[in-house]
Amino acid sequence: MKDIYITNFTKNDWEEIRSIYKEGIETGYSTLETEIPTWEDWEKNLIKECRLIAINEDEILGWAAITRFSNRKVYSGVGDVSIYIKGSARGKGIGKKLLDALIVESEKYGYWTLQSKIFPNNTSSIDLHLKCGFRKVGIRQALGKRNDKPQDILLMERRSKVVR
Repeated sequence: MKDIYITNFTKNDWEEIRSIYKEGIETGYSTLETEIPTWEDWEKNLIKECRLIAINEDEILGWAAITRFSNRKVYSGVGDVSIYIKGSARGKGIGKKLLDALIVESEKYGYWTLQSKIFPNNTSSIDLHLKCGFRKVGIRQALGKRNDKPQDILLMERRSKVVR
């Protein structure tokens, strides 16, 4: 792959982002969601300053974003991470580059803790998060449901060394 760069995404990028998200849904181990929302429903929960895409030659290879952990002020520096990489681009270091960039962006905006909720069998995502300084907190048993089936979730977190 030639030069990969990271930038913020906008509504204009939605179709490619949507396609990557759809791939993740179809794997069955990337999200509890089973349907793709509209741009408006999806985008309204994302932190505007912390939503990035990885691009190579005008092709979006992945996206990462943060949603608010809570609306309470005392948790204003805690965010939930989502990261999805296009199937054809996995295993090429794009996820690390994207998650590292998201961490830097989050710290610029005062986030002191990032957390990810990952299916325990999604070893690629777990490995990626470990490489980017996350740690395993524990398994939340039957935390959510996918297709009405209870699903365990591994909670991972990363504390900022910069923002405290």
